[in-house]
Amino acid sequence: MEIHIGNRTAEIELLSKEDNQVRLSLDGREYEIDVAMLQDGVYSILHDGKSYNAELTSSGDRKSYKVNAGFSQYDVRIIDTKAKYLRLKKGVDERQDDKIVSPMPGKVVSIPVQSGDQLQAGDTVIVIEAMKMQNSYKVSADCTVKEILVNEGDAISSNQLMIRLELTKSPLNTLQGEL
Repeated sequence: MEIHIGNRTAEIELLSKEDNQVRLSLDGREYEIDVAMLQDGVYSILHDGKSYNAELTSSGDRKSYKVNAGFSQYDVRIIDTKAKYLRLKKGVDERQDDKIVSPMPGKVVSIPVQSGDQLQAGDTVIVIEAMKMQNSYKVSADCTVKEILVNEGDAISSNQLMIRLELTKSPLNTLQGEL
């Protein structure tokens, strides 16, 4: 699933859970942690011999939280695959990420691009069939296709990385990054 922590977007996947032992992948890197709820909303987390405490306060929709850890507070929003799929279907523009990830299981129908292709905002990069509907995924910013990790006809799973992109640096983006 995708989570937003402040302005950062991360992909997180639960790989296994046995009692308090949790193995997860965060942006492709695996972590083994021990998580125990101390009281309602307060958790103790052990990782690499270090102990952390975190307090989670839900906004009521069970997808948005305030997380207090140490002396810092973070706004965390969970984007489930269904919400991400609906957002993509509505055509809501988001900041272009450096990857295209499937929001749900399906089948690759068409990949009208190749590695190295330079794309402009609005170009279609992949067509997926899911729930008997074909969905075209388009980039929302200029970029280059870095790597294609699936083939036409492949069955794909939810949250599967399909295409890596390299975002084109525009003078405006560079200027904003310096401010």
